[in-house]
Amino acid sequence: MEFSERILRVQPSQTLVITAKASEMRRKGIDIISFGAGEPDFDTPDFVKEAAIKALKEGKTRYTPAAGIPELREGVAKRLKEKNNIEYSPSEVVITPGAKMGLYEVFTILLNPGDEVIVPAPYWVSYTEQIKMCDGTPVIVQTEEKDGFVITADKIKEAITPKTKALVLNTPSNPTGAVIPKEELEKIAKLCVENNILIVSDECYEEFCYDGEHTSIASLSPEVREITFTVNAFSKSYSMTGWRLGWVAAPEKYIKKILIVQSQTISNPTSFAQYGALAALEDKGKFPAMMKEEFRKRRDYVVEQFLSIPGITCSVPRGAFYVFPNISAYIKGDIKNDIDFTTYLLEEAKVAVVPGSAFGKEGYIRLSYATSMDNIKEGMDRIKKALQKL
Repeated sequence: MEFSERILRVQPSQTLVITAKASEMRRKGIDIISFGAGEPDFDTPDFVKEAAIKALKEGKTRYTPAAGIPELREGVAKRLKEKNNIEYSPSEVVITPGAKMGLYEVFTILLNPGDEVIVPAPYWVSYTEQIKMCDGTPVIVQTEEKDGFVITADKIKEAITPKTKALVLNTPSNPTGAVIPKEELEKIAKLCVENNILIVSDECYEEFCYDGEHTSIASLSPEVREITFTVNAFSKSYSMTGWRLGWVAAPEKYIKKILIVQSQTISNPTSFAQYGALAALEDKGKFPAMMKEEFRKRRDYVVEQFLSIPGITCSVPRGAFYVFPNISAYIKGDIKNDIDFTTYLLEEAKVAVVPGSAFGKEGYIRLSYATSMDNIKEGMDRIKKALQKL
């Protein structure tokens, strides 16, 4: 066989496929409004850029330790204590080239063939594919629109088998914006401790909680901390998507294994980018707080617009910067599924969205409102007009 079995069972990211298609249409001169990629439209803050430029001018362009520069590991550990109420030493933190690579490294060190990982759906598109790349088996547990797409301990319990190795949690959620309440997190944590299930907690959207504060599951007790990988990034919170910097925090025995993977693959995160990340930590969350208030206005507008369209329902996202409306009423005739629906919007309305089936939930679409209000208003007008024709 020419290719490995591993790569043949993995699908490309539908989010990136849609974004690439929209970009190609733009290059051909077609006016496309894209709600595809989850990328803040705000520029990286100047103080972050200036710190990286200063590092470049000072010659900080060489290899760093595989785990990242000590100052950044210390800064992340301090942030986790102050913001998330979790005690980690710098040796329990590894700086990664984005949270995505961090997640992949976690699955790499944990999974053997046949190991099962519980993944609540709708899920971020890369969880299942990374698990498969690492020879694991994703076990999908559906959440429901009527519950705000919040996963519960009871649903997780039904999916546990002797092969269950880990649980993926993403709160706030991509693609739904669901936020798991603290009381439910406590039940989930208790269940995982009792069943010796590791927790992979993706907290990349923690800065964007519109109702109440984010709770890190590892903060709930020392026992939970010992089985949790806390994964985060600078990408969303500081609009640093192209900088590719994130982190994993976990007990040191796990970090040592992640460092083996990192040292034998990417060597180290980009040197000068890490100094920009240091400056982001010094901001103490003021920049993401500004973005959050703007995202809140956009969220309210998009939800209101979708709810005004006959046949569409839309849960109000409590975090992140996505909406996940139910468009199943429009799956009829020539439109046989949500992929056909998104193709129709792209061709008829010149609007790019991602089908819900890419996230494990047929009959929905995901829109990112991390774009300007002008784009949002024009895009929603186009969607309304296109749907009136169906």
